[in-house]
Amino acid sequence: MTNAELIDDCLFCKIIRGEIPSYTVFENDDVKAFLDISQVNEGHVLMVPKKHLTNFFDYSAEDASRFMQYVPEIAKAIKASDPRIQAMHVTSNNGKIAGQVVMHSHIHFIPRWEGDGIKFFTRNNADQYDEKKYQEVCDRIKAQF
Repeated sequence: MTNAELIDDCLFCKIIRGEIPSYTVFENDDVKAFLDISQVNEGHVLMVPKKHLTNFFDYSAEDASRFMQYVPEIAKAIKASDPRIQAMHVTSNNGKIAGQVVMHSHIHFIPRWEGDGIKFFTRNNADQYDEKKYQEVCDRIKAQF
């Protein structure tokens, strides 16, 4: 990737260019992975493409292939770095309503261990769905391929 594929007023583009310091754990021509300043749990890392893409809705198949191939490698390195880590959230918020704060695509790697006090996905709406409703939703999505 080149700096021409970055934009001036983006926080993560500035981190990629080195204008803002970061605690970088991995970097190559395609991605940069660094500690999230919020540290939801110790070892919380963000991985960003070195091309400005707002979120997954902007990705081409090639963009996705270049970016996503590093997910297992980064997750394994984080897990190996701390014996407390038993599991990990690998997640991405795509759009403001979904909780995206920085409008440059990124993936969160949030290490988890027993008793860490973090709660994710606490809502279960299965009681609001029957076989017909599941099939309607499934068919609606399948029709887009």
